[in-house]
Amino acid sequence: MEFSYRFYTNHDCKYLPCHKTDDVENFNCLFCYCPLYMLEEKCGGNFEIKDGVKDCTNCMIPHKPRGYDYINQKLGEYIAEMTIKRLENDL
Repeated sequence: MEFSYRFYTNHDCKYLPCHKTDDVENFNCLFCYCPLYMLEEKCGGNFEIKDGVKDCTNCMIPHKPRGYDYINQKLGEYIAEMTIKRLENDL
């Protein structure tokens, strides 16, 4: 598979699939724990706040074949935003 470092399915995981899907073969386990969780409402995913806790049960972004690209784009935007804020504070 081209770009295999971006996608794999852990068929040995007892939780597969950890989200509701009809297409386990296209379920990406690379981001088992979503790195966008820390972005709170800016992650762009389909989440809910339940008792003050972010619940990502209905979000499939990290588990879709194009999730790798989406996550890296969002992390890049976050890093750029934080860098600008840091530079502004240093002035």
